[in-house]
Amino acid sequence: MRYLNISVLFLLFLSCGEKQEKVLPQKSQLISSVYASVTIQPDSIYQVYAVVAGILDDNLVEEGDLVKKGDAILQINNRTPVLNSENAYLTLQQSKENFQGSAAILKSIEDDIYAAELKFNNDSINFARQKRLWEQNIGSKAEFDNQKLAYELSKNQLNQQRSNYTRTKNDLETALQQAKNSYSSSKITAEDYTINSKINGKVYALFKEPGELINTLEPLGAIGSATHFKIEMLIDEVDIIKIKMGQTTLVTLDAYPTEVFTATVSKIYPQKDETSQTFKVDAIFENQPKVLYPGLAGEGNIVISKKEDVLTIPRTYLIDGNKVMTEDGTVTVEVGAENLQRVEIISGITENDLLLKPVE
Repeated sequence: MRYLNISVLFLLFLSCGEKQEKVLPQKSQLISSVYASVTIQPDSIYQVYAVVAGILDDNLVEEGDLVKKGDAILQINNRTPVLNSENAYLTLQQSKENFQGSAAILKSIEDDIYAAELKFNNDSINFARQKRLWEQNIGSKAEFDNQKLAYELSKNQLNQQRSNYTRTKNDLETALQQAKNSYSSSKITAEDYTINSKINGKVYALFKEPGELINTLEPLGAIGSATHFKIEMLIDEVDIIKIKMGQTTLVTLDAYPTEVFTATVSKIYPQKDETSQTFKVDAIFENQPKVLYPGLAGEGNIVISKKEDVLTIPRTYLIDGNKVMTEDGTVTVEVGAENLQRVEIISGITENDLLLKPVE
């Protein structure tokens, strides 16, 4: 019994010795933000793909090289398409010669037409003369019939030559156009074996070595801006509805542990990543660090509201989301904006109400 009384006294002593934390609500600036994980990526970065399959002949650039739009960066073995292009060019030259050259086929037909026109004019004159004589009962019927036949034959021959000219011209024009199309197509096919940069930028990655087999499904490299970078942020699905274009973002990077960078939300992607259950949001630096590399990681806080001179309390003093403990008992309050440290109190208490911290 003696030991029991000593234990009770000891517990009472401890209880009296523990002081419950207290605080007064205070007016201050309250900034609410949404947390995001951050990854730095070059602006306009894209993966390089081939449009034809084959053997990689050469990487014409190295990782880290600066390139301009249109610069050749990869060469696929293209001996067959080059030969096809050369053959198509020869066919095109032959078609041009047939249609436009000094020994063109049309020139020969034009000469035949000229000869046919001379014969037709001569036969026409002879037939007209013989017809007048026959109408005057001069000459024989056989002579009249012969002149008439010669006239009709020469007329038909002239018409045939003219039709032949028109048909041959159309055929040659069609052949020339087909040769042009074939040559253009072969050039495009040959050019497909040389992969060019689509932007002014830097080569960030090359995934294949000369001699390797490549296809149209696997990326061959990555190219992006050398000077402009964007901030890729992953936002939890419960917070994405709070994000708007133009919101200020405070960014810290592991590579710059003592600095905080200001950025602005520039793009909100509408598709959720089902694996991570997050949405992607891009932001642009207001003052970009001098040195950045793709993949640099960090953290971001997107400011969704900023209030001045509002009544706030520490989050740890809030009970069940809408109650606080005062010296007079538990009071229900109306809360507003909040962040990780403090909560806005709209009504229920004043600056003069001393709050007790709930015992955990």
